[in-house]
Amino acid sequence: MNSEARLKFELSEAQLEIQRLRERLSTTPPSAHKDLSLVSLVPKWSGAESAISLEEFFSSIEGSTKIGHWAEADCLQVAVIKLAESARTFYFSCPELHRETVTWQTFKAIFREHFKDVHTEHFHYMQLQTAKQRRNEGPQEFADRCRALAQKLVCKVDDPQAQRIHQENAERMLLAAFVSGLTGTPGKQCLFLTLKTSSRRYR
Repeated sequence: MNSEARLKFELSEAQLEIQRLRERLSTTPPSAHKDLSLVSLVPKWSGAESAISLEEFFSSIEGSTKIGHWAEADCLQVAVIKLAESARTFYFSCPELHRETVTWQTFKAIFREHFKDVHTEHFHYMQLQTAKQRRNEGPQEFADRCRALAQKLVCKVDDPQAQRIHQENAERMLLAAFVSGLTGTPGKQCLFLTLKTSSRRYR
């Protein structure tokens, strides 16, 4: 092979390699940028009396993880930062949570075991059904309290469709409890709208 033919061959190989690299780059997703500003969207969790359930707390962290491209270590750090009151006290008093080998799954399992609810489902059902807006409690605060009670009625199952049905049932009970438990002018307005809607439905 003379020099000119060799040059053409090398040029052809180079062009093929460039084409392969372009194809590889076009199918490779760009490196994700970690966005820790989403920490502000994670609510604080203070234990059994918190306005949100433990599962909602975990879900808010894991949801932010997916959007913000966090690592597992970030989940742990954010969770610790957002703990308050009795939950924070428990964390600092639990040696297992301070081991270097602790994982996010281990963290969740320990908290679920310690803060597991000893009340029956009927107890939570009655708490939701009889919930009333307290003095100096705004509608939003009352809604958050009702939501926390409703979440305790949601069964945890592996089937996504069944889980969705449980969640929808809890949301319906939440709405009914919120409307019936509101007091003052907002309560009267919600009750009036509910009765009006029901009367139209059965005409």
